[in-house]
Amino acid sequence: MADLTMWLEATGALAGAGGLGYAKVRAPRVYWSLVGMPVTWGRFLLSYRSTMDVCGLTVHPSGLRAFMTRSVARREVQPVPPKIRRVRGTSTGLRVTLRLPAGLEPADVIASSERLRHAWGVHSVTVVETKPGFVELRMTGYDVLRRVRMPRKARPHDMAVPVAVREDGTAFERDYHKAPMALTLGANHSGKSMYQRNLIKGLAQLPVALVGVDCKRGVEQSAFAPRLSALVTTPDDAASLLGILVAEMEDRFDLLSRHGVSDLWELPDEVRPVPVIVLVDEVAELFLISSRKDEERRERIVTALIRLAQMARAIGIYLEICGQRFGSDLGKGATMLRAQLTGRVVHRVNDKQTAEMGLADVAPDAVPAASLIQMNRPGTAVAADASGGWSKIRTPNTSRDEVVTVCREFAHLVPELPFLDPFRPYVPAPAPAAGPSLVKPRPVTE
Repeated sequence: MADLTMWLEATGALAGAGGLGYAKVRAPRVYWSLVGMPVTWGRFLLSYRSTMDVCGLTVHPSGLRAFMTRSVARREVQPVPPKIRRVRGTSTGLRVTLRLPAGLEPADVIASSERLRHAWGVHSVTVVETKPGFVELRMTGYDVLRRVRMPRKARPHDMAVPVAVREDGTAFERDYHKAPMALTLGANHSGKSMYQRNLIKGLAQLPVALVGVDCKRGVEQSAFAPRLSALVTTPDDAASLLGILVAEMEDRFDLLSRHGVSDLWELPDEVRPVPVIVLVDEVAELFLISSRKDEERRERIVTALIRLAQMARAIGIYLEICGQRFGSDLGKGATMLRAQLTGRVVHRVNDKQTAEMGLADVAPDAVPAASLIQMNRPGTAVAADASGGWSKIRTPNTSRDEVVTVCREFAHLVPELPFLDPFRPYVPAPAPAAGPSLVKPRPVTE
């Protein structure tokens, strides 16, 4: 009986170890919740003071505290680290709120984030300033970008669309209130088209007008026609459409002037125009020309894009521009347009100069990270904005058919905009589902 009990205990231990090993590879969230989080939490609490000391994140205490330590506690005065205000676990890591003592700033903690990552044995440590004097350490226990899984609460809302997952496990949202104009760069097979699919999937669920500009004969965006208010597939049509959008912009400014407001969202609901989002698939096709006769068309396109990028935010027209490369080599007006695009997302690129075009003027520290994105990680990108902050993100794998289904489901949200009717794409009627025939056969008699 004792031998049987020992055998059962050994078998159970081996099965448990095998189960944990399998969970670590196939279900990292489960492994982190059962093993990783308790171990990391304990390591953090036990080594916090010594780790902060060796990382240079301690300061000398105030005069009153030093006096009380020497006189009352009869102890030697030691440097003090940031005070721990809160520690909470998540399905991907730990969140630690710290109160910074006088003499430390968030930049000091950010500079030591890589050393903190190695000291506590986590995958990454991101430092976020929550309010003056407080920072939050967002520790990620495993590589959440290896298998992308969007948070359950991530849903499109109020002109904000979750399109990817950040390295700290939170959702990256494309917020048109914060970054009305955006630029997305990436080489072939970098995941740029996947990013656009996720964006269209989220935008299709919002009450907005979607305008597609796909000069590759519509191969990327024509499948989403049920939800598009307009679609152009040639540079000539794009020039006409952008000219109409500029005219609509001027009409909307007149509307704002009549109501004495300076922003679309300050208008009453009954008179507020529908927001329009312009999705440009490959911007280089709008800049490049093959002969001199195309120069006039190119000038009209560039001028219209620059005018929209500079002023259209206030009247609810937003630009979402994608391309493989976007610099002065495209021609006159390219750098001026790029300067108006606040949001930047850079996928894997073929050269460092392209990463610098997208990030150097808003977040110089992000250029090396964008240059090191691996080819076997499609969808991985670096997202930055004009504030200088940046984060590594990855979009989930979304099939084209899934986006088409969402576009058909929310086709009723396509607004009535007469000025876009000439460019409304043709939407074929869905084929009837295969089923049994309702015609009864009749025998042929002689």
